[in-house]
Amino acid sequence: MIRVALADDHQLVRAGFRALLASEPDIEVVAEASGGQQLLNALRETAVDVALVDIRMPDGDGLWAAEQIAADPALSEVRVVIVTTFELDEYVVRAVLAGASGFLVKDTEPADLIRAVRAVAAGDALLSPGVTRTLLDRAASQLRVVPDPRLLEALTDREVEVLRLVAEGLTNDEIGARLYLSPLTAKTHVSRIMQKLSARDRVRLVIVAYESGLVGSERP
Repeated sequence: MIRVALADDHQLVRAGFRALLASEPDIEVVAEASGGQQLLNALRETAVDVALVDIRMPDGDGLWAAEQIAADPALSEVRVVIVTTFELDEYVVRAVLAGASGFLVKDTEPADLIRAVRAVAAGDALLSPGVTRTLLDRAASQLRVVPDPRLLEALTDREVEVLRLVAEGLTNDEIGARLYLSPLTAKTHVSRIMQKLSARDRVRLVIVAYESGLVGSERP
């Protein structure tokens, strides 16, 4: 069962999300909050897999909440999805860097919302790496100014190769095809890389690929 927390200061929005998610046999809404601090309190009292979090909330907005969750070892299993009004809202970049696993726009189709919750709960990035790179290009000034290759010292040559393909936006199946590996082997490589780099998800892997200099911003 996927346990979901909803954080939005509009009760009607929470009710809509709750009704939609509750219709799925493998998803359960276990907590709700109208502000950032209230969300943190709920997460520390109730086991949650995925938190759908609005950006603009009182008493600690969604960005602040994402940062607090990412920094708390006790909440390391919680995956944050920021819910925003605009697809390329300036806050989305900050949300990804703050520790969110991705974002949704509020007019997302119901089926896409359900798929997103399942994807994030499974450890996948809600944003494709390609979209994440576009967002990171917009925030290049916030990333490490001087690339640090030492970030990848724990990786084998093959793992560095896999990481490069993750940052290019390839799925596990596509990585396997490119490197003549089975999809399961490709997935195993990605999982090991995440463990070695202490990355919560694939979004974090793209960030490390940038900060290490393995890939670079394509902005002039």
